[in-house]
Amino acid sequence: MPHRIRAALVWALLAGVLVVPIAIAATSEYLAYRSPVYIAAGFAGIVAMALVLLQPLLAAGNLPGFGLRIGRQVHRWVGLLLVAAILVHVAGLWLTSPPDVIDALTFASPTPFSAWGVVAMWALFAAAILAALRKRLRIRPPIFRFAHTALAALVVVTGAIHAMLIEGTMGTTSKAVLCGLAIAATLKVLVDLRSWALLTRLRGRA
Repeated sequence: MPHRIRAALVWALLAGVLVVPIAIAATSEYLAYRSPVYIAAGFAGIVAMALVLLQPLLAAGNLPGFGLRIGRQVHRWVGLLLVAAILVHVAGLWLTSPPDVIDALTFASPTPFSAWGVVAMWALFAAAILAALRKRLRIRPPIFRFAHTALAALVVVTGAIHAMLIEGTMGTTSKAVLCGLAIAATLKVLVDLRSWALLTRLRGRA
């Protein structure tokens, strides 16, 4: 298969995976009973989950047309968008129901999905702060990669559990596909990093 056709198919498939869950959510009957602020908060969460899928693909340079260097540059900007989406998500929920947000942040909420979402949020903030302060703190590259990747993996897993436990506007199948692909992409990056580290270590002993 020619490279351009393969690249076009990959981007088309990725666009479908990212757009379909948002489109399905936009037609949900639940929207009729929600305020505009709550709807905005909900869609910010959906967009955040879509961005979570992009992050490992960008960081590893796995997207057609994006080499490792460019992919990681875009990864940083998408990371900022991801943080912004989560802030909008939480702020919107706070405006509609402060007590529920307080219960979630203090892990006192009776809904199981809340705790998973809070863990994902704090892990995301920690990963973003670590990346922002990396040079100032003079963190060595291997230590940074390990810590940042571990936090990112925690974001993906807990964020996926959070999304799957919510019965809301997102379609069950499209949501499962999005979350499953995000976890699979993250696992691939983890395996690739582990293999690269092992290969580097073996070369150093040779």
